[in-house]
Amino acid sequence: MIEPIVVTGVGCVSALGLTADECWAAARDGQTGIRVTEFDTGPNGPGARSYPAGMVRGDATAALEAALGRRIGGSLDPFAIFALKAAHEALSQAGLSSQRLGDRAACVMGNGIGGLATLEKAYERLFGLKATKVHPLTIPRVMVSAPVSSVAMEFGITGPVFTTSSACASAAHAVAQGAALIAGGLADVAVVGGSEAMATPGGMRSWEGLQAMSETACRPFSKDRDGMVIGEGAAAIVLERASRAEARGARVLARYLGAGMSSDAFHWTQPTLEGPISAMRQACEAAGILEADEILISAHGTGTPLNDKNEAAAIRGLFGARAAAHPVIATKSAHGHVIGATAAVQAILTIKALEARVAPPILGYLGPDEECGGLALVVGERRPIKATSALVNAFAFGGLNCSLAFGA
Repeated sequence: MIEPIVVTGVGCVSALGLTADECWAAARDGQTGIRVTEFDTGPNGPGARSYPAGMVRGDATAALEAALGRRIGGSLDPFAIFALKAAHEALSQAGLSSQRLGDRAACVMGNGIGGLATLEKAYERLFGLKATKVHPLTIPRVMVSAPVSSVAMEFGITGPVFTTSSACASAAHAVAQGAALIAGGLADVAVVGGSEAMATPGGMRSWEGLQAMSETACRPFSKDRDGMVIGEGAAAIVLERASRAEARGARVLARYLGAGMSSDAFHWTQPTLEGPISAMRQACEAAGILEADEILISAHGTGTPLNDKNEAAAIRGLFGARAAAHPVIATKSAHGHVIGATAAVQAILTIKALEARVAPPILGYLGPDEECGGLALVVGERRPIKATSALVNAFAFGGLNCSLAFGA
């Protein structure tokens, strides 16, 4: 029998705040971190362009350096700084930040693209300014494994350490893989989650080219929704064998109940119905909650016309008439789509919601869309819930699906 796995620490950096508590309080109270932001591509680019975006406010680098007691910002890209800040918070809450964690600890974090801010600066020097050299730390800053390497070095994690990269499902896959390492006996504790900082001038122009971004706001499952809003940040979760957590007197924040994973194998941007249903079903069956009276569903909910329609149909397809019994939240409406980190940000807000027995509201809602009907959407204001279990959905471009299940 596989030993239960529990959550003993969480950390979060997003447009809603620099800590998990700040992010939760803002989401719970219906506050948005999304603001219209000007992205300037400099003298060598096409000119400034403004978009609604979920940018990290406040100085995450200064907060991290204060916590670590040394300078670190100059050696890391923002996506690694965000990850290390979130991991430090999570491990501090778990009571593990002051020790080297050794070879029975793991770290698995997801991101979609790597150090884009560093890469853009290097390319501007080479192709715009015609320079012959770039910053000597360009490669360590850019590589997708920079966040996990930073966390491993800071906290002495010498067990399994690696990155998952599966677009918008990256962090969900990272959580599932970290839990699998514990279940498989390769680790006793795992720092899991994701980070992303692709809200850069070039990154935003690239998303604009895909014609997936809103010019106004992220409005999941709403009529007149017109696209996603890009965000940035990181989230880290400490998973631990339940017996280990109990032995050291750690406070348990939630139970990890399982995951489901699938691939549509169909299209880059158009989802299937079967893939999301399969991922959700697997997670529910692993957790033993498929017939639960009430499940809190943290939807992928990007605010794009096609994704929300498909996810609503998938939820109805799995739960049938009982779909309306399960409250549905969509926190991207508050913090933006944090791409590779977004599932971990959602997971932390979902864990907080289960603990408080309160579901945060979906923002920007303009009224029902019949294509998204049959769901118990939490709109207008926060809502009390009875649910003791939850699903967190991550359905990525390329048809990569992962659902996570947590329990109070």
